[in-house]
Amino acid sequence: MISDTLKSAFLEAITFDPIQRIATKREEQLPVDYFAFYQAISSVYSSKIEGENIDFDSFYKHKFLGVKYQSDYTKRSEDLFSAYVFIQKNPLTHDHVFQAHRILSKHLLPASQRGKIRTNPMFVINEDDRIEYVACAPEQVQGELNRFFNRVADLLATDLSALEVFFYAAQIHLVFVKIHPLQDGNGRTARLLEKWFLLEKLGPTAVSVELEKNYYTHRKDYYRNIRKIGLEYQTLDYSQALNFLLMTVNSLR
Repeated sequence: MISDTLKSAFLEAITFDPIQRIATKREEQLPVDYFAFYQAISSVYSSKIEGENIDFDSFYKHKFLGVKYQSDYTKRSEDLFSAYVFIQKNPLTHDHVFQAHRILSKHLLPASQRGKIRTNPMFVINEDDRIEYVACAPEQVQGELNRFFNRVADLLATDLSALEVFFYAAQIHLVFVKIHPLQDGNGRTARLLEKWFLLEKLGPTAVSVELEKNYYTHRKDYYRNIRKIGLEYQTLDYSQALNFLLMTVNSLR
């Protein structure tokens, strides 16, 4: 679960101030709303990681310039955009996470599976059509989620340095995706959670942390670093997580 084991190594690896980098981005002059612009970036690149056929230029024109496209081209990124708007306005809680999943999976899952934990075994299949990962057993999912959200609540109530915030935000992403509690949309939700924790602890300007774009740009490393933790839930080794945990904060370098 979410632990302090790698915190010293993580802190020693960072030699710059991420908050200063975020503040510099806040000074940008954008032709559209600052928050909507970065929510759009998050939505597009988190969608692209999952193989959606969307590019930022088209989505920008659709969202801010009124350019019309076929609805199939934009609808899932639109749903994800709505979820990113939702997290800007609501605290990170168990119920709100599942509400956010209902929003982002509107065109991904049938209504009966949105915002619901799975009750079946789950395997992640790779591009070679082989099993990449065996997720948490269905009978354990609720218990693992309870542990997860209790730990997140503790962290939200704890004073943390900026670097500690990045450390735990990335762990929240990684642990959630390893539990894999949903029928679909686990990756989208895990990246949303990382951004959500940053927003809660660092304030609204954390919206400009382009973690989703960074994961897409370095998606081979993204998946490789996730795989390092292990291939079955029962034998995961989070001591191998440092490379993953450093990806977002180093993207600000």
